[in-house]
Amino acid sequence: MAGTLVDVAIEDCRDRMSRAVEHTKGEFAAIRTGRAAPGLVEKLKVEYYGAEVPLQQLAGFHVPEARVLVITPYDKSPAVLKAIEKALMSSDLGVMPSNDGSVVRLVFPVLTEERRKELVKVVHHKAEEGRVAVRNARRNARKELEGLERDGELSSDELERAERELDKLTHDQTAEIDRVLAHKEQELLHD
Repeated sequence: MAGTLVDVAIEDCRDRMSRAVEHTKGEFAAIRTGRAAPGLVEKLKVEYYGAEVPLQQLAGFHVPEARVLVITPYDKSPAVLKAIEKALMSSDLGVMPSNDGSVVRLVFPVLTEERRKELVKVVHHKAEEGRVAVRNARRNARKELEGLERDGELSSDELERAERELDKLTHDQTAEIDRVLAHKEQELLHD
């Protein structure tokens, strides 16, 4: 019985940590490196007939050149094109969209050295938020396991073994965040 309770707590923690790492990766994808990429805009909310809809549900994306992103709406009505343009202009991309009546183009300028350094700081901040989320998941799992020990459903040896497993899991997940951070930092500084 105790083994299954520990397994459930650890599996729940593993799931929370994985979600935190995936969220961090998603945050990194939304930070531009000077190259055009659909990840920069696909989650952007667009006002579509009174509802906020992610751009990826309204359009396809194409990158014909390294710094050009072409957004092709499935519905080519002028109202939809204007709504997409408006969402892009109000985003923090800092790129002016151009609309030719059937597609919206974004041409990304080369990043300045100063802007690259600012983006590296942003990426480091987002990585730390991810690490904090991973540590919070570990802390919550530990509290749950300590509660099981207090209730007599878990021996101190089982608690110790579970805590070692949680520590290893935490280390592995934070190492993954650090690995992705190093890659994003290289991308930003040497693109």
